[in-house]
Amino acid sequence: MKPLLVATTNPAKLDEYRLLLRDYGLAPISLREASVDDQVPDETGATFIENALLKARFYFARANLPTIADDGGLVVDALGGEPGVRSHRWLAGGGADIAHGDLDRALAEEVIRRMAGVEPARRGARLQAAAALIYNERGRVRERVSEAVLEGIIADRVWPRMRAGFPYRAVLILPDRGRYLGELSDEDAARFSQRRAALEGLRAELLLIADSR
Repeated sequence: MKPLLVATTNPAKLDEYRLLLRDYGLAPISLREASVDDQVPDETGATFIENALLKARFYFARANLPTIADDGGLVVDALGGEPGVRSHRWLAGGGADIAHGDLDRALAEEVIRRMAGVEPARRGARLQAAAALIYNERGRVRERVSEAVLEGIIADRVWPRMRAGFPYRAVLILPDRGRYLGELSDEDAARFSQRRAALEGLRAELLLIADSR
């Protein structure tokens, strides 16, 4: 299978990509496996697409492998779209002084705190993802992007069994299922994932990479 560099430092997200990319006949390669995990780009984009492209370009240039990167987060209507592009840097100081697992819980609890007292009809929210794919095709660098969302509503409390690396799954309820996204198994969550839908928008390009010689 052809390698595809997955430009993420989030182990949980890498695991999800390994599930999702099985459908495309591609072999996900981590930043560490590609020996490009010693630096990270500054995520200075104003949108999810800008940040996804920034990351994909940074690692493609260093690894010279077909590269996919994404950026995304939680968009809450009643909070004016927050946390949005700052989803992982939402807390004061970006949460740099909080241990990773504790940061996940702190982010989820901050959503619930800010939504206290908001009526059910105004608790709409979505997990949004933008994926950027960069690859060489006959000597020319190609860039493609795709966006997708997973709609839900904000719960009134945090789901207690949080999946490390996915804090907002512990606050988003899927109305059609009547369950937290965080309740689902990894396989089931991947079926509903906004990243899966974003990859579908890149299907032709991913299959082209898989079939390239």
